[in-house]
Amino acid sequence: MSIGAIVPVWNGREFLARLLDSLDAQTQPAAELLAIDNGSTDGAPELARARGARVIPMGRNAGFAAAVNRGIREATGDWIAVLNSDVELAPDYFAILTATGAPFATGKILSARNPQFIDATFDLRTRSGLAWRAGHGLPDSPCFSKPRPIFSAPWTAALFRAGLFRKIGLLEESFGSYLEDVDFGLRCARAGISGIYEPRAVARHYGSAALGRWHPEMVRLISRNQVLLLARHYPRELLARHWWRIVAGQLRWGAAAARHGAALSWLRGKWQGARQFSAARDQCKFFDPELLEQFLRENEELLRSTGEAK
Repeated sequence: MSIGAIVPVWNGREFLARLLDSLDAQTQPAAELLAIDNGSTDGAPELARARGARVIPMGRNAGFAAAVNRGIREATGDWIAVLNSDVELAPDYFAILTATGAPFATGKILSARNPQFIDATFDLRTRSGLAWRAGHGLPDSPCFSKPRPIFSAPWTAALFRAGLFRKIGLLEESFGSYLEDVDFGLRCARAGISGIYEPRAVARHYGSAALGRWHPEMVRLISRNQVLLLARHYPRELLARHWWRIVAGQLRWGAAAARHGAALSWLRGKWQGARQFSAARDQCKFFDPELLEQFLRENEELLRSTGEAK
C-alpha cells in the first residue's frame, strides 16, 4: 500500500523544512513526494528538490485547488496525502490514518503556536451557508478525542484513497483557494461517502502562513466562495426557506471581516460571487432538499456539542 504525498508550495521555505523533517520521520513513509510550486521566490522549491521531492512548477500562483489537482493527476500511490506546507506530522500520522481503511481520513490538528488549542478537526456546514472548522480556536478537550465518521475533512493534512477522486472528481478550481475542500466534502455527502476523523493521528499547523489571518485577499476569496457554495449545493427550496438565515450569517461574517479592517474585501467577494452565481449553479447537481436539511441540522448539532455558536 503506497502513499503519494502532495504539497502545494508558495514560499514559506522555513515552514516547508519542518514538514519535510516530519515526513522523513514517518513510520509509514510516503513512496513519492510531489511539491507543486505556485511561483515561489524564496527557494522553497529548491529545498524540496534537494530533499528528494519531485517539483512540478505551475508557472504562477494558480491557487490551492489547481495545484492539488495537478498533484493528484501526477501521483501514483494507492493513498494520496494532501498536506499544507506549514504543517508538521507526528511520526505515526500516516500509519494511523491508512489503518482506518476509510475512503478518506484526517487527524487532530493542533495549533503549532499553542498546542493546547485546536486548529482543525473536521468541517461542518450550517443552514446559514457558512462553513465551520469544528473546534478551531477552542481548547483541546475530550469531545475532540473521539473518532467519528465525517463527510468533510480539512485538506490541511488529509489522506484519500486514490479511487475516491474517480467517484467524486477533483477540487473545483474556480474556487482558487479556500472552501474548495468544503465543496468536495459536500459532494461526498451527496454521494453518501463518509470518511473518518481519527484523533490519535496528531499534526500541528502554523496556519495562514502564506497570507496571514484576515488578509484582504483571503477575505475576498472566502467571501466569494461562500456564495459559490450556496450556488453549487443549495436547491431552490432551501434558498427560499432559509434566506433570512443565509443573509444573517453572511452579514455576521462580514462584520467580523470589518472588525479586522477587511470590509471592502468582503464586499468585493460578495459582488464577485453574485456575478458568478448563475454560472456556478448551472454546473452542479443538487441535494434532495429534505436530505440536505437533515444533513445541515446534524452539522449544527455537532457544533452545539463542541461548544460553538452558529
